[in-house]
Amino acid sequence: MRPAFDPTLYLVTDTALSGPRTVPDVVRAAVAGGVTAVQVRDKHASRRELYELTLAVRAVLPPGVALFVNDAVDVALLAGADGVHVGQDDLPPAEVRALIGPDRLLGLSAGTPEEMAVALALPPGTVDVVGIGPVWATPTKPDAGTGLGPAGTAALAEQARAAGLRSVAIGGISAGNAGAVTGVDGVCVVSAICAAADAGAAAREIRSVLA
Repeated sequence: MRPAFDPTLYLVTDTALSGPRTVPDVVRAAVAGGVTAVQVRDKHASRRELYELTLAVRAVLPPGVALFVNDAVDVALLAGADGVHVGQDDLPPAEVRALIGPDRLLGLSAGTPEEMAVALALPPGTVDVVGIGPVWATPTKPDAGTGLGPAGTAALAEQARAAGLRSVAIGGISAGNAGAVTGVDGVCVVSAICAAADAGAAAREIRSVLA
């Protein structure tokens, strides 16, 4: 049975932006401020470092806050994470599902109609949530494209919902613009929380906009 997953405010970690604080410290404060799911992402970490980071983040999460690992299926399994998130260029989702089994969550990025078609063509139950974006261009992922905008994001989210998939929007989202993002089940943020002086206050502000 897959764990409960509330995608309302989904934090993707960034080790560099979190400094000089540790990622677990930022996550702890952000969850206290209303973050409902966390994805550990560090493209520069070794597998061992990513594993240790995931364990450290897991240790500060209360029950009910789902923990994902970006890309690294092996780390997600070894660290006991609730799920894994893969991009279009990572391991194929069907094979990832076979590796993680039926009791973990699987997220897949889909930033174009063609990529959404790939997600929708998968056997039912393969993917639990699609990450749609970037909504706006973002410095934390400069290769992600120019941005779908709110209308483009909502159109892809509607396709996901019709197929029974949940969706989260990602890319340049902050308290100042989160209210313009509609049709999705939640929003993903990176710098708006990780780079904030007070991660808890930043999370609370975004939650108040979403409410």
